[in-house]
Amino acid sequence: MTTLKQISLAVAFAAAVIPVFNSTTAHANSTNTIVSTSNMTDTAYVRKSATGWTYNLGGSATNMTFGKKTHYLKNYPNTTWHATKKRYIIKKNGVKYLYYYVTNGRKTASGWIWHGYLQKKNYAHTSTATTGNGNYASLLKVAKSELGKPYAYGGNGPSSFDCSGFTKYVFNKAIGQTLPRTAQEQYNSYQHVSAKNAKAGDLIFFGTSASNITHCGIYLGNNQMIDAQLNGVITEATNVSWWHTVGYSRPATLS
Repeated sequence: MTTLKQISLAVAFAAAVIPVFNSTTAHANSTNTIVSTSNMTDTAYVRKSATGWTYNLGGSATNMTFGKKTHYLKNYPNTTWHATKKRYIIKKNGVKYLYYYVTNGRKTASGWIWHGYLQKKNYAHTSTATTGNGNYASLLKVAKSELGKPYAYGGNGPSSFDCSGFTKYVFNKAIGQTLPRTAQEQYNSYQHVSAKNAKAGDLIFFGTSASNITHCGIYLGNNQMIDAQLNGVITEATNVSWWHTVGYSRPATLS
């Protein structure tokens, strides 16, 4: 006959050997929560696909809100995005996400974006640009003939120019050399030369890094250049505080 003591021992034994399973399923939250926000080394990204938006993020750490959508990646097929901050967020679905704060090179577009929409920019490439040949005097003559022309973003000449539009126009008209359109592409596409080996007729580049070229001009030697900037096409010094020289390239061998 089973006694009460025997029943109690059986129940205790069963409790000891039956495993207890803990669920790893994410639990829904009532709010979006910021886990951490920190600065990061400026890293260049391009879009991974045409989907995805940048956002303005607001609210508090315990109740973060997704504000207005600011920029749709579909409209930025060739843009280099510079990530300078990262933020980990646990959304209302209980899943942890990583967002980057990104800005384009000209600082006209910015916002927070889910990192999965981006991929690191790869600067390793085989350039299809060829090094030209010509006469420096011809190059200088064409460049000086454009002095005083106004600046216009996207300007390719001959009535107005932006910085890379100006260099592209001058090289093409003077020696028949076709340069890539943007300052970044012009920097990437040709042999780099050091400051001490730079020659008149080389291109000089400015920006925050080799992956963020924001301006260029035609080097004249002796710390002088001719370039298209906000004041139009001018001759100016290169060794001044507001220009941060990144490097030089040589798109043509000039006699």
